[in-house]
Amino acid sequence: MSEPSIFFSEVNERQGVFHRRSFLLGGFAAAGLLALGGRLGHLQLLEAQRYQKLSASNQFNFRQIPPPRGVIVDRTGQVLATNRPNFRLLVVKDGQNEPAATLKTLAHFVPLDDERQTRLLREFERTPMRVPVSVMEDMTWEQFSAINVRAPEMPNVTADMGEVRVYPHGGAFAHVIGYVAKVNREDITETGPNADPILMHPGFRIGRQGVEKAFDLDLRGRAGARKIEVDARGREIRHDQDGDIPATPGKTIQLTLDADIQSRALEVMGDESGAIVVMDCRTGDLLCMVSAPSFDANRFVRGLSQAEYRALADYERRPLLDKAMSGTYPPGSTFKMTTALAALSAGIDPNQRINCSGGWYFGGRTWRCWRHGGHGPQNMHDAIKNSCDVYFYQVALRMGPDPIARAAKALGFGQTFDIGISGQRSGVVGSTEWKRTQVRRDPTWHPGDSVSYGIGQGYVAVNGLQLAVMTARLANGRKQLNPRLIKSVGGVEMKPGDDVPDLPFSQEHLDYVRAGMTAVANDRSGTAFRQSQLGLGDIMMAGKTGTAQVRSYDGLASRDSRNFAWRLKDHNLYVAFAPVDEPRYAISVIIQHGGLGGATAAAPRAREVMRVALLKDPEIRARIEKPLPMPDVSDLPPEGMAPDAPVEGDISTIAGGEI
Repeated sequence: MSEPSIFFSEVNERQGVFHRRSFLLGGFAAAGLLALGGRLGHLQLLEAQRYQKLSASNQFNFRQIPPPRGVIVDRTGQVLATNRPNFRLLVVKDGQNEPAATLKTLAHFVPLDDERQTRLLREFERTPMRVPVSVMEDMTWEQFSAINVRAPEMPNVTADMGEVRVYPHGGAFAHVIGYVAKVNREDITETGPNADPILMHPGFRIGRQGVEKAFDLDLRGRAGARKIEVDARGREIRHDQDGDIPATPGKTIQLTLDADIQSRALEVMGDESGAIVVMDCRTGDLLCMVSAPSFDANRFVRGLSQAEYRALADYERRPLLDKAMSGTYPPGSTFKMTTALAALSAGIDPNQRINCSGGWYFGGRTWRCWRHGGHGPQNMHDAIKNSCDVYFYQVALRMGPDPIARAAKALGFGQTFDIGISGQRSGVVGSTEWKRTQVRRDPTWHPGDSVSYGIGQGYVAVNGLQLAVMTARLANGRKQLNPRLIKSVGGVEMKPGDDVPDLPFSQEHLDYVRAGMTAVANDRSGTAFRQSQLGLGDIMMAGKTGTAQVRSYDGLASRDSRNFAWRLKDHNLYVAFAPVDEPRYAISVIIQHGGLGGATAAAPRAREVMRVALLKDPEIRARIEKPLPMPDVSDLPPEGMAPDAPVEGDISTIAGGEI
């Protein structure tokens, strides 16, 4: 049997292969370990700070907080819109706790009826994950405490303190300032300021009307953030106050309005519907712009129910409509100053007399004057003082509409003004061109159109702001004043209203018309003598009454509308300025469907508001309080006559003792 043969060459070859593989694998392992060590060293030494920040970002979150909304103040600094602390209840949509079940639980501690819960569930459906939904605002301390005590049982519920918008004067400034409300889906944009994530915060509010809407971006400010520690599920563990980013409050908006005058105007309106506007005759600043009836803007901040909103929207006196800017009405006899200026500019002799017998037959019908028995022969001054319709019928017919339209536009009618907020309606100023383009069924201007146009009826419609501008321009006597509502934004003064061109009327013509207005309020035969007495020493007011029809009186024995349904009653108007010798303030009053006449319904309200404006003026007040000189002994009554016996011309005998 032969011995096995051993081939050393094969063994050496196999060992060589093994060693080569070992070295190769070892090299790969060493390279891997080296790469791993290098990467670990890179992470530990070079990128440690970066990953520390990433780790902290997983541990800490920044949650945006709305900035305090800017304050709105009146011309004296009195607060008209501000913010106050607010206990609120928030529920977060976290994907684990059903919102419906959470609301059912919360209903045991706070008032949440089924209708409210249904609305909230719809809001949860629209809200992204982890974004809180405001369930209740203005919780009481007891409700706030009850929720916080049970916080561990409801991890998706938070009761905290935020801010809510508040309007201290209620409805006095509601139409001018407007209100804020929750952000709707339609408000969110992909770019621009409304793309800011802060708009999704339940405590954020956006301006919806008036100043709040027009200056929303200025009032918003810049959002801040709270630094909070969270767990793996994103739930808040604690608040790191040192890491908070403070919010920047919004800018302060100062208006030209005066809170005292505005509040008095709303008070004297009572239950009536209409508007009162007061304007500074020197600067154009608006001191008052009231629309009545009004509404409480605070109710809109909290949110109205559908029934509450319908009650406001369906009320025939329309509290949601701003009658100072958006409501337009026939100006009635307050338009006669415009017709008079147009006539003077057209060369019509103001001393020429027209006889008023109570009516004037023209065009197959009788055009009646408001005074049934007529006024007799009237020149222009008498016609303004007595508000004679027959005089202005014939003057307007003689001129035609276009001169009247030019004068009306120069006095501020038929246009809107840049006062910083929207909502104005320009109204109507008729002319041959206007009717040709706007009245398709009958584009021709007829002579009868001019007749009614001359007394502020027919193709003319104005608002309370325009009436105040007209009166202020007449009172100023030189400048085409523009109204100014916004005094400053963030301390930056806005453009004044007296930086304007001059009126296109001669000083003589303006003085003539103003003299007629003075006679209306201060001659005993004027249409508003008793109602225009201010009782402020020697300070007198000039004015003009107006009654605007809303229906035809043809075939009726009387133009008295007091017994008609509210919507069929005449509108009552009054415009005025004071003092007569040095005009400071102009006022317009519109009583919608007052039915009593301008002297009865509108003039007394104008007087009361004007008194407040005058008494708040330091120069006027000093003039009123100036002591009277001691009487001369020669003025004493004759011997034997009682000292208090009335003598001829004694003011205490006028109008039954009313001063």
